Amino acid sequence: MEELIKLDTVDKYNALFGLETLHPLVSIVDLTKATRFPKRFTINYGVYAIFLKDIKCGDIRYGRQKYDYQEGTVVSFAPGQVAETEMLGDIKPAARGILFHPDLIKGTSLGQEIKSYSFFSYSSTEALHLSEEEKGILLDCLNKIKMELTHPIDKMSKRLIARNIQLLLDYCMRFYNRQFVTRSKSNKDVLTKFEALLDEYYQNNIKPEAEGLPSVRYFADKVCLSPNYFGDLIKKETGKTAQEYIQNKIIDLAKEMLASTEKAVGQIAYELGFQYPQHFNRTFKKIAGLSPNEYRKTQTAWQ
Repeated sequence: MEELIKLDTVDKYNALFGLETLHPLVSIVDLTKATRFPKRFTINYGVYAIFLKDIKCGDIRYGRQKYDYQEGTVVSFAPGQVAETEMLGDIKPAARGILFHPDLIKGTSLGQEIKSYSFFSYSSTEALHLSEEEKGILLDCLNKIKMELTHPIDKMSKRLIARNIQLLLDYCMRFYNRQFVTRSKSNKDVLTKFEALLDEYYQNNIKPEAEGLPSVRYFADKVCLSPNYFGDLIKKETGKTAQEYIQNKIIDLAKEMLASTEKAVGQIAYELGFQYPQHFNRTFKKIAGLSPNEYRKTQTAWQ
């Protein structure tokens, strides 16, 4: 097994490919200028990284699956993620991108908003596919950052670098949103499967009693997506978060059980997967506007 490279500085990545480091916390990468070409390596990222792949020069495994990327796609990684790369034959890598250390954005607006860029933790099967115009926009952002790196450092350097990185990420976010729209049919297929899995989870009450409340991760794994990407997809298709969608389904089932059976509220909570009746009562009232007992009384009054 090849050595796991702990990539906690941008200089370590540049050293891996024989590239020059102009700044200790950020680097614009152009692998066409690499002087070293490792064939297979596994990286534990301690920095943020975004790469625009000009050609498919190898296979990338993130988690248990291969990254679904071809020419003209963007792949991204965040601190704490591990990716294995294996180069294809004698093909030299051709990718441009950026690496930046978390310390670079401390105290900036980007540092406060970095977690909103959910594509950093997307499933390895979901790369960002770009048009020629979109590629041009990203490359222009990279060039502006590189220009700042070659400019003598002054009191505006950190702010301008961070703002240009944020601009790059904002464009990536726009392009990901566009990708959701253009893949609407496949997204609806995922939603249909999600609904079927949710129904299946509550058939005979076997799973909730044994495993508890279903999580977003449970369904994301079933449809082979990361929780973040799955959550964004459900939000885009339904207007609700995946967690809200699950909770609404559970409360609908609870209403049916309250109206059609004489089971105690605690028993209904247990059969739906709640560990504590108090948690069930809070969730029910938050969504239905009434406590379970109050809801049951309204149903009795109408009969």
